[in-house]
Amino acid sequence: QVQLVESGGGLVQPGGSLRLSCEASRSIFRMNYMGWYRQVPGKERELVAPITTGGSTNSADSVKGRFTISRDNVKNTVYLPMNSLKPEDPAVYYCTARFFTANYWGQGTQVTVSS
Repeated sequence: QVQLVESGGGLVQPGGSLRLSCEASRSIFRMNYMGWYRQVPGKERELVAPITTGGSTNSADSVKGRFTISRDNVKNTVYLPMNSLKPEDPAVYYCTARFFTANYWGQGTQVTVSS
């Protein structure tokens, strides 16, 4: 079992920044995969940025150059710094991890962008 706890969401003005954190209940070094997804009401959950065990990262075209996933193996935490936030970025952001063959999800953290 893996528990994931997200934090760092909130209200920010357009162009502002937030940093999301996802703390895992066990060593993330053992995770096959971790990542951030986001979801808005009425739409499917979409992948924002993944990071593999080897440290390879990627990001969706819509956030490329603005969001960059990273991790701290000592703190068992994955981060998503979000810069230059846009009106289309608001969503509930979820952290996910794959441990062996099981996928785990956090409870989500709300990000709101408004002036």
